[in-house]
This record gives sequence, C-alpha cells and structure tokens, in this order.
Amino acid sequence: MGRGAPLGRCLLRAALLLALCPGAAGGTWTWLGIAAAGGPEKTGCPSPPLSPRQQELCREKPELVPAIREGASLGLRECRSQFRHERWDCRPPPAAFGPQLSSGTKETAFIHAVTAAGLVHAVTRSCSAGNVTECSCDTSLQSGGSASEGWHWGGCSDDIHYGMSFSRRFLDMPVKNVTGKSGSGLAAMNRHNNEAGRQAVAKLMSVDCRCHGVSGSCAVKTCWKTMSSFEKIGRFLKDKYENSIQISDRLKKKLRRKEKSQRKIPIQKEDLLYVNKSPNYCVEDPKLGIPGTQGRECNRTSEGPDGCNLLCCGRGYNTHVVRHVERCDCKFVWCCYVRCRRCETMTDVHTCK
Repeated sequence: MGRGAPLGRCLLRAALLLALCPGAAGGTWTWLGIAAAGGPEKTGCPSPPLSPRQQELCREKPELVPAIREGASLGLRECRSQFRHERWDCRPPPAAFGPQLSSGTKETAFIHAVTAAGLVHAVTRSCSAGNVTECSCDTSLQSGGSASEGWHWGGCSDDIHYGMSFSRRFLDMPVKNVTGKSGSGLAAMNRHNNEAGRQAVAKLMSVDCRCHGVSGSCAVKTCWKTMSSFEKIGRFLKDKYENSIQISDRLKKKLRRKEKSQRKIPIQKEDLLYVNKSPNYCVEDPKLGIPGTQGRECNRTSEGPDGCNLLCCGRGYNTHVVRHVERCDCKFVWCCYVRCRRCETMTDVHTCK
C-alpha cells in the first residue's frame, strides 16, 4: 500500500474531527475515522468528545450516523481532488491537522465549507433513498408545473431543506458573548464558511426531466430537482477559495472586511472568509502541520500550479525514468483464449528538490 493510503485515513479522521467537533481540534475521532476509512461499521455514538447537543442528536437519529460518516469522507475526498496539484494538497501528515484547523486561513475556510457541503449532500441522498424516517423526497413540488408548456413536477426531488437544517444543527457552534474579543472572528468565520458550503449545494441544484409520449415525442415531461455532482460543488467552492475575503479577527455586530477601504462592500453568504494569511507551504514545518513540497511530482511543461517552477518553489526538480510494463495488442484466439503482447514504456518523472 502506497503513501496515499495512510494519509487518506488520517485525512478522513481529521475531516470528522473538523465536522463533528469543531471546537476540539485536539480531540480524537477514532471510532468514526476508522469506519470512514473502511473499518468496522458502528451505529452508536460515544460520549466524548461529542458536545451534549451532538450526543443528543446522535441518540435521536442513529440512522444518520452512516450519512455523517459519508459526508465527511465525501468532503475531504473532494478537497484532495481540488488541491491535488497545488502546494497545499489537503493531505497533511498524521498529527498535523489540528494546527491547520485552527489557523484561520483560506485553507481552513475551504475545509469547513466542503465538509459542511458534504454533510448536506450525504444526508439529503439518504433522505431520498428512504433511509431516514422523518424525511424523504421534497413533496412541496408535487402536483405543480406548467400544463400549458407540457411538463409537471414528479419523481423524487431531493429534499435539500432537511439536509441543510440537520447540517446547521450538528455543525454550527453558537457564537455568544465574544463580540469585540481578539480571535472572536475565527469562530464566526468557521460558522460562516459552514453556511457557505451549504449555500453552494443549494445554489447548484438542477432540474432533470424525463420525456413521455408516443415514439419518444416528448409531448409531456416529468421533472424533478436534484443536487449537482459533488465534483461540481467542489469546483464552485474552489472558485470561492480563490476569491476569498480576509476579515477582522475582532467580531463587532457583524463580520467585517479587514481592509477598511472595502468595509462598505457587503459580504455574501456564499463568500469564503479567512482571518489569517496562509503560511508558506513550500517548506516543511511540523509545528504548523505543513509537509512542504519536497518529493512532490510536478509537470515540467505546465505553467500552472502543478508546474515544476511553481510547485517546487524555485528549488528545481529531479528527473528519473520510470519503466512501465503492461499487456497490449490483445486479441481473441479461437478457441478460446486471449493473446497479448508485453509492452514496455519509459516515462520521465519529475519530483521537487
């Protein structure tokens, strides 16, 4: 098993720590982290380090524990996918996610947003599949539509309202009695970014239709609302990350931009916010949980973030040749086997110094 597998397990544990216990970055979520990484399934909820409110939700809705697990896994897989070619690749070393979650950077903002979105997506899917007793499809759309235009609502529209409501109840920690205190903006930032992730799922809802009529004439269409693929949601949040807004770490009556000259520009629900500037991800820093880019594979011909010039931070790169052996030119021979040639290719691989 390669380097990516243990890192993936650590990442899932970190995601669950973030999603399920945002106020306790130093805690452990071994029970759910193991399950998310493919270990034994568990339906119960342990007491620590869940907050009393989360424990109560868990006892009330044990059928949602698999969806919570899947939501965290979904969010962090997408995080890794969106940042796989960049200096920060959303793949920290085993014990390093604690500092990352409390750093208040753009990266923290994205993790909160994509994890909250993952929870909405997974819970809503579970509702539509009939796995939760108190939710199913969105019945508010039934019997509606436009008869004159030849279509009506039908099918099973995703009930995103329940998924968003549950995500808020489970993830959002109340911000109380912190106005004006240094660092209070961090708590408000995390709460806002959670909501930004949920809003992304809502904004990207789409309409699917199926035609009915003689010989496929599509005289009448049945339509329903469905969530977009999580990859599309991830791309949307990545764009918000690229255009994220720095805010003051002191919370007044509401969130404020750090730049005084821009404070009259409103902050939208879908914006991602950060308090502190990102550190230098080029060089390893164990205290900050930064693995650095040494040894990362890069693209020698690319001018983008995956290019050797940017990814290696100007340090240069090493080149080595990798030999690939595979079956090729396979043909079926009567009767009855497949005959293949053995093909070898040599590929140049570049890694950062």
